[in-house]
Amino acid sequence: MPLLDGLIEEIVRDPNSNFRIYLTTMPSDKFPVTIVQNSIKMTAEPPKGLRNNIRGFYYTFENKEFEASQKPIAFRRLLWGLVFFNALCLERKKFGALGWNIPYAFSVSDLRISKDQLAAFLNHYDEIPYDALLYMVAEANYGGRVTDPQDRRTIMTMLQDFYCPEMINEPNHKLSESGAYFVPPDGQKEDYIAFIESKLPINDLTEIFGMHENAEITSAINTTNALLATALGL
Repeated sequence: MPLLDGLIEEIVRDPNSNFRIYLTTMPSDKFPVTIVQNSIKMTAEPPKGLRNNIRGFYYTFENKEFEASQKPIAFRRLLWGLVFFNALCLERKKFGALGWNIPYAFSVSDLRISKDQLAAFLNHYDEIPYDALLYMVAEANYGGRVTDPQDRRTIMTMLQDFYCPEMINEPNHKLSESGAYFVPPDGQKEDYIAFIESKLPINDLTEIFGMHENAEITSAINTTNALLATALGL
């Protein structure tokens, strides 16, 4: 890192007007402060909304990952449930205390680990071990971040809607009361992405969170107040 600092300092002394240098880094206390002070900082914000969250995760999966399981249909359908569950966990935060009693920093690594465990469990067992999958995701991977007892109950209850035999056995299994959200027909990765683009609602329906429409109004008001407060602060 000190060597990097010196190299950039030499470059800056005689820069070409068309020259740019891009650096990407994970959080590190060893990253030179002077580089940060003299740079334009950019950060990648997570996508907003269930549709964008789910689509973003499917774009990150490689085709070989998507088709590697010995039980391909079960894997793809339960993977849909897992990705949907992950998006719900992230989007519930916008409802404040109605979503989670305590805000939690769920990350992509939670989804990745859960996906790998799903593939491993399906390959290892003849029958799908739903109880083991529920425990690993709701109690260990995601649940390991959850400290509030009511939130632990909530996350387990949510996952039970997605890790269940109906996800595999029922065609177009409904995930919400109106049927606006449902399990897509089995297909390749491109088919799932096409389904996300064409079938999932652009704006989230509060029914998928198990909440009244007034919760969405409260969430929108809180978002607006936070935006205006930031603008006034600047």
